[in-house]
This record gives sequence, C-alpha cells and structure tokens, in this order.
Amino acid sequence: MSTATIDEDSAVDQPFTGGNVLAYLPGILLLIAVGVLGKYAQIWWNALAKHQHWTVPDIEYVLWAILIGLVITNTIGLHPIFRPGVATYEFWLKIGIVALGSRFVLGDVAKLGGTSLVQILVDMTVAGAIILTVARLLGLSGKLGSLLAIGTSICGVSAIVAGKGAIRARNSDVGYAIAAILALGAVALFALPPLGHALGLSDHEFGLWAGLAVDNTAETTATGYLYSDAAGKTAVLVKSTRNALIGFVVLGFAAYWAARGEADAVAPGLRAKASFVWAKFPKFVLGFLAVSAIATLGWLTKQQTANLANVSKWAFLLTFAGVGLNTNIRELARTGWRPLVVAVIGLLTVAVVSLGLVLFTSRVLHWGVPG
Repeated sequence: MSTATIDEDSAVDQPFTGGNVLAYLPGILLLIAVGVLGKYAQIWWNALAKHQHWTVPDIEYVLWAILIGLVITNTIGLHPIFRPGVATYEFWLKIGIVALGSRFVLGDVAKLGGTSLVQILVDMTVAGAIILTVARLLGLSGKLGSLLAIGTSICGVSAIVAGKGAIRARNSDVGYAIAAILALGAVALFALPPLGHALGLSDHEFGLWAGLAVDNTAETTATGYLYSDAAGKTAVLVKSTRNALIGFVVLGFAAYWAARGEADAVAPGLRAKASFVWAKFPKFVLGFLAVSAIATLGWLTKQQTANLANVSKWAFLLTFAGVGLNTNIRELARTGWRPLVVAVIGLLTVAVVSLGLVLFTSRVLHWGVPG
C-alpha cells in the first residue's frame, strides 16, 4: 500500500509554485518514464506474441504501468527524492477526470449519475453498518471504525483525510485506515476484472461495479480501464457521483461524535452545514461537469475534443504509474490484522452488494442501460 504520508497526499492539492517545482520534478519524470515504458511494454508484448504465434491475453498498458511501478517499489524501493513528484499521481488523476468530461454529454451524466446515486446510497448504508458492527466486535476504537466505514463506503484516502479533522481522529487511526484501504484497493484492482469476465459482465455493468465497489479513485479508474475503455469511462462517472457525497457522510459522522463530546460541534443552521459540505466537496467533480456542459453545447471542435481526450489519456497514464509506485506490499503487515480484517469484510460486502445492485438494476429494471 501507499508509503506516502498524509502530508504528502495533501501536498498534491497544493499549487506548483516556483519554490517547490524542482522538488516535484524527479518523481514526475519517473511517472512519465514508467507510464511510457508500460505503453511500449504492451506494444512489445503484442508484437512478440504475434511473431511467435502465441495465443496470449492482451495485457493493457494500464496493467503494465502498474506492474512496473510495483516491481520498482517492492524491489529496489522508492528513493526519497522521487516521493514528492510520485505523490502527484492524485493530481494527474483529477486532471484526467476533468478532461474526460469532453467525452460525456450532460444527458448521459444525469441518467447514469441518477441511477448510481440510488445504488450508492443502498450500498453505503449496508456496508457502513456492517463495517461499524465488525469493528466494534473486534475491539477497534470507534473512530477507527468510523474512518474505515467512511473510506470503504465513499472515497478511500480522500474521505479518510476529510474525516480526520471533522471527528478529531488520532493520527495512528488515520494511518491504519489508509493502509488497510489502500491494501484492499490493490487487491480489488487485480481481482475484479477477471471476476467480471468470468461473470460475463458487459462493459457498462462492469464500469458500474468498479465505480461502486473500489474505494480509492485512482484504483477505481485503473480497474475500469483494465476491463475496457467504455468500462473505464463509466467507472469514472459513477465514482465521481460517489465522491460528491463525501461532505454529507463526513458531516453525519462529525455530528455523531460531536454529540458525544468527542469532536468539534458542527455549527447549527442550514448555511453552516452547507458550508461544511462545500468545504469537503471534491471540486474536480465540478470541473468534469463544466467540461461536459461545454461539450454538450457543441462549443468544442473535433480537434479540441481529441486534444482533451489525449490530455486525459496521458494524465491517466501518470496516474496508473503512480498507483504501482505507491503500492508497497511489504508494509501490509504493519497495519495489524484487526483493521485489515474489517477492511476485507468491508470490501467483500461492498463488492457483493454492489454487484447484486448492478445486476438487478441493469438486467431486471434496465436502469441506465445504453441502448
């Protein structure tokens, strides 16, 4: 799982100023190198298989970039000089999602977003209740259980970091929760695509499932694109809808702990609560919607749309490289077994419940099915 600290993660959202750009440069160059190497590894693999007349699976560049990053981090390790730049993979993810908005019309966003919202609310309620119950049975602190529930049901690391200050969680609890969530995100990344093929899921169905079941946005995006380009687009849209609920969920947990005198009270009044939700809201989702609106209105030429698509692909390439470089398998044991057990149960619950919701809504109710 990620070796980046919370401070490094939050630094991703800071602007690249003249004073710190050189600190980011080595890591960004490493992201580019791993991403490009992953792209050429896919080309080389396919050419070799064709030349040797092998029947082999087409390993997407997404997986190559992640695998190369994994090998680097878990063999020679990641030198500290690269860490600031590598930690920016979350920033490139946001750029990629915003640029991806050019490939959606608002009608599709509204249709799929409305469908996924219902699924998210059901999924979140069931998973959150089970995670909190299991955490209590295993003797975890209430706030660690809350962080695991927030991270698993909404948006992984971003949601945990957003919840940290709101519920006054200890740094150790935050570290345990982030480590467990990222460890399970790596498992989902490699497990869900084969399962999706085994179950015969369509691109649309798998995109829905990935968007609902995988916690961290970077892993969600990679999981979707490992299945197909169409599944990746759907996964990003569903996950963006899920991300938009961060503020409301964190507000609920903050109010719960404040009522017990263990967190700062949320100021009364609708305006104060709206301000709280806005402070936690992932602003890049608005960028995605803005670009989608511009594309829907026909204000982009074909060349501009193609350019934005290329920006999205390159940004995702850096993101996928970063996922591998930030996944340190050897640190898994440091999380302790109890938070990991809770996270495993949470992942399985979310995966099973969300798969059931996807199959029921798409094959029985025909919600959001393209056609």
